[in-house]
Amino acid sequence: MKYAKIFFFAVASALLMAGCGSKTNETAAGKPQATPVVSVVTAQAEDVDVTNTFTSNVEPFAINNIVSQTAGRIVSINAEVGDRVSKGQLLAKMDDVNMAKTRLQYVNDSVELERLTKLYNIGALAQADYDLAKLSLEINKKTYNNLKENTYLRSPINGVVTARNYDKGDMYSMTQPIFVVEQIVPVKMLINISESLFTQVNKGMEFDIAVDAYPDMVFKGKVNLIYPTISSATHTFPVEVIYQNTDQKLRPGMFARVTATFGTNHHVVVPDIAVVKQQGSGEHFIYVLNDDNTVTYTKVELGRRLGNRYEIVSGINEGDQIVTEGQARLKNGVAVEVK
Repeated sequence: MKYAKIFFFAVASALLMAGCGSKTNETAAGKPQATPVVSVVTAQAEDVDVTNTFTSNVEPFAINNIVSQTAGRIVSINAEVGDRVSKGQLLAKMDDVNMAKTRLQYVNDSVELERLTKLYNIGALAQADYDLAKLSLEINKKTYNNLKENTYLRSPINGVVTARNYDKGDMYSMTQPIFVVEQIVPVKMLINISESLFTQVNKGMEFDIAVDAYPDMVFKGKVNLIYPTISSATHTFPVEVIYQNTDQKLRPGMFARVTATFGTNHHVVVPDIAVVKQQGSGEHFIYVLNDDNTVTYTKVELGRRLGNRYEIVSGINEGDQIVTEGQARLKNGVAVEVK
């Protein structure tokens, strides 16, 4: 009897332990996962400037090639690359033999005309001979002035010497200019604008200019020329933007980004942390909180970046509750807890 009680107690204990072990595993296996906790904000709409950015290169306002009309020896070089020169400043002098000969002929013709004028006034010279003498003097004068201009080579503009292709004593062969002078006050940029904006661009319209050399500066330019035709291939039209460049910070050849504002749009603006980029697709999404505390994975089209916010062109509406924290644990349709 004693052994029977011991056996019964052992069996009962084993059954009890087995039952307890089965309940613990079931609880562990069936335990529900914690509800994701998120933060949300209400989407707000505001006026956002409609801007377009165009790329271009800074160009000189004018380029002058300093040349002589005739080949000859260069007697002197009076400027160097990088020099700032003024309008009328002497840059080079050519051999002046031909100019001297023509000047002598011009002086002689002047003296001769004075003599013939006296004869003409007393009726001792025919009108035709007098007119021929005057014409000869006028031709020699123009020839002399032309040779003078092509012997003493002067800058026609205020600018900077950007090239010097000959040295003193070289024979100028007219194959390339002796100097190149560029006007960099002001400078210009040529941009191509979509035909959809043709009616919105006006002469004098202000554009913002940014260059890599001065990353924290914005230069103010204005529309100087609007080309009247539109390219049938690109459906764009050229526009010339000038910057006065009195500080001479912008230099020809710089890469420029030219930005203009074309009105405003009333669009939703959201914090950038609300936007989820889908890897590998380039698409962007935002989790929107529904009335039943579930979230919807909503595709959106981004507009401008405004500091730490994004303009939303389409996808969500003003007043939508959007998730700004906790997106890592979310998926479409999951229930959430809002903190």
